[in-house]
Amino acid sequence: MTYHLFKVTLLAILFMQPVLVSAQEPTLKILMIGAHPDDCDLGAGGLALLYAQMGHKVKFVSLTNGDKGHQEMGGGELARRRLRETQEVAKRMGIVYDVIDNHDGELMPTLENRLEVIRKIREWNADIVIAPRTNDYHPDHRNTGVLVQDAAYLVIVPNILSSVPPLKKNPLFLYFKDRFQKPTPFRPDIAIDISSVIQAKASGLDAHTSQFYEWLPWTSQTLDQVPTDPEKRKLWLLEATKRRASVDIEGRKCLQKWYGTQKGNEVQFAEVFEICEYGLQPSDADIRNLFPMLQP
Repeated sequence: MTYHLFKVTLLAILFMQPVLVSAQEPTLKILMIGAHPDDCDLGAGGLALLYAQMGHKVKFVSLTNGDKGHQEMGGGELARRRLRETQEVAKRMGIVYDVIDNHDGELMPTLENRLEVIRKIREWNADIVIAPRTNDYHPDHRNTGVLVQDAAYLVIVPNILSSVPPLKKNPLFLYFKDRFQKPTPFRPDIAIDISSVIQAKASGLDAHTSQFYEWLPWTSQTLDQVPTDPEKRKLWLLEATKRRASVDIEGRKCLQKWYGTQKGNEVQFAEVFEICEYGLQPSDADIRNLFPMLQP
């Protein structure tokens, strides 16, 4: 007991007053790992905002620099543009955003990349790590999932990457939601109401100008539908963000589990995650502790 606290306690006893000592909740460290700049934002930007607003620490990591994904530019010029966009996202969302200098479209599950993932998880001292599943249309996404899965146990092994202290406990590893059915469909284990931050999520995505207003519409042959007026463009992206976060039948059941039937039925927009069978296997109580926005 410190001298100051001893004095407060003694005075409280003498004058029969209760001692009020604030017990601050521990800060959670959340790490989201994607293949490209914008992957984490799409998959869990709302969750990241909720954590940041509550005072917890969030980092996004892109394992490639995004230097191939554009119809009119590429290479170093595009990589630098994508990096600037991620840093603008970080400012808008109150997070940290790292970009690893691997070429877009060429990410492989090498030992070097595995060690880099282990380093990122350890240095952030992550409580939760979120990444893609290994069944996905894009090889970079699939290989990101492999790299994170391969790191899931090794982050606690002292003799692996011995230059960085190992974690004392295994984090909770989660998967971003996807639509792919083979070999197994996505399983909704945790659903988070992001209705209060859906506009802020869209604002973060808006910083990825080269992606959401240029490259992705070009790949889907909808470039002519993107408004040229900046304000109308933001509204267009907000509507797309809302559609992506709309709640399906399985997501609604998951929301009802975590929020109760009445509130779960009222949720407009949500992000949903699957628990990886590697790492921490949480109880419901563990999940509520790691997701304080689920506390009643």
